[in-house]
Amino acid sequence: MLAAGEGSRVGHDTNKVLLPLAGRRVFTWAIRWATRLRHVTHIVLVIREQDRATVTATLDREVEDPRVVVVRGGDSRHGSEWAALQALRPAIEAGDLDVVVIHDAARPLAGTALFQRVIDAAAAHGGAIPAVTQGSLIGLEHDQGPPAAGVVSVQTPQAFVAGPLLTAYAAAAEDGFVGTDTAACMERYHDLPVHWVDGDARNIKITFPEDLFLAERLLAKADFDLSEPEPETAPRRGHLWDRLHRGEHR
Repeated sequence: MLAAGEGSRVGHDTNKVLLPLAGRRVFTWAIRWATRLRHVTHIVLVIREQDRATVTATLDREVEDPRVVVVRGGDSRHGSEWAALQALRPAIEAGDLDVVVIHDAARPLAGTALFQRVIDAAAAHGGAIPAVTQGSLIGLEHDQGPPAAGVVSVQTPQAFVAGPLLTAYAAAAEDGFVGTDTAACMERYHDLPVHWVDGDARNIKITFPEDLFLAERLLAKADFDLSEPEPETAPRRGHLWDRLHRGEHR
């Protein structure tokens, strides 16, 4: 889980994932949903070094799970992902991990069902990212109409088969490549198919002060429990990467 950003737009001097949300810190909500899946065996939390004392104390108080390993993040999102993968490298190379999930700790409402969806899809197809359709957008210029149908907003968690993910990031490290997200690195260094699954509109990212208030309202509405599994009759998801290349999404 990535928790090494600054988040200055949220209006606080501290890292936004350390802010309080419904009785606990933002980042421990994401850990809560992941640890409710019995087949999740390793959790790596990537942090800024200056946050280590607060993070450690918070984990002892709110999580106390021996699976959580804390590592120092990089200078970019890509660098932090690479730091997490290096921590998992022995387990991946030993064949102990099938799928790796990358998640922004600033998305505290991902929920167990969404984690399960991306894990299942990655195990079946190689890679998976959650997305939510954006049907009410308009163009920035006065002569632009609404964007093409099917525009989506990509979320985390994103999941990928462990071996190819490690191989891609190792190649990126050799080349000095820095991707914008996990899927961008995979697209560049591996031909693994990446499928999209239905995201969750509640899975907001804490970016601005009002996001904290919205997240607390959503948690209250969900009775502070987003761990209910989704029905097996959920609609089948499409293949976002093929559609991107065909120009069906922007």
